[in-house]
Amino acid sequence: MMDVVFLLAGLVGLIFGGEMLVRGAVSVAEKAGLSPMVIGLTLVGFGTSAPELVTSLQAALAGSPGIAVGNVVGSNIGNILLILGIAALLRPVGIDAGALKRDGSVVALASVVMLTAVLTGSIGRGAGAGLFALLIVYLATTLFLERRRSSAAAAVYSAEAGAVPSATMRLPVALGVTVAGLLITIIAARGLVFGAVGIAQAAGLSETLIGLTIVAIGTSMPELVTAVIAVRKGQGDVAFGNVLGSNIFNILGILGVTAMVQPLTIPAEIIRLDIWVMLAATIAMLVFAVTGWRISRREGGVLILAYAVYLGVLIAGA
Repeated sequence: MMDVVFLLAGLVGLIFGGEMLVRGAVSVAEKAGLSPMVIGLTLVGFGTSAPELVTSLQAALAGSPGIAVGNVVGSNIGNILLILGIAALLRPVGIDAGALKRDGSVVALASVVMLTAVLTGSIGRGAGAGLFALLIVYLATTLFLERRRSSAAAAVYSAEAGAVPSATMRLPVALGVTVAGLLITIIAARGLVFGAVGIAQAAGLSETLIGLTIVAIGTSMPELVTAVIAVRKGQGDVAFGNVLGSNIFNILGILGVTAMVQPLTIPAEIIRLDIWVMLAATIAMLVFAVTGWRISRREGGVLILAYAVYLGVLIAGA
């Protein structure tokens, strides 16, 4: 019973802590005079991925690589099939061709790099450093190109910053909210991992299954909130850009940093099924995006149906 309490409290804490972290960080950045494009590309991307990062780190350090890796793979699958599917059902998601050309290519490349790493059976510190280095190159290149010219892609990142409901705060308050959000996220992640491991052991389930489902869905809630806010404002391209950015950060940043801190052994079930589902979901998203340059409600329904089938396969094989 206490494991369930820890799990639920951890999920709730991650949602609120992650939101506080993003709001506070964006407000601090605005006070510091950073442009909306820079805020959207870096802080919003990092901030909405903070729950995944802290949870994967906590799990890896606790000796639960199934939760650490499953969280990344499951979050990427959920971002595409569940979150993007829900966004498209609410309102067809428009696609910006420029943003898709660059960020879609990076998502595809990052997914293939992750597939290659996963198939080796482990991700060591060197591979983790390589993944993180690719993230730095991506961020630096994007900032350099977008600062030199005003493009539709830069407008998407600026709109991502605008989608964050950050009320005007005085700098000391914003700093306090940021620190408090980070602390809540760290504590909540520890509770979430503790509860997830306990439930897996008590129910005879693999930690990987818990990481792919409950943990991954819970840590992806900030992305869902951002996507829903964006589509309700008629900014479907922001919702799509947030999914692309989150998946890039998950693979290159979260998996990279986690592996640098604690080398990861890849669970057999991820090699057998889940990494291939992630790759297939990525391909489906990109194909849907270039057909008509939008993701329709029907395609959103297909994505959600695919996620339901995936969960059914996981549960049936448990």
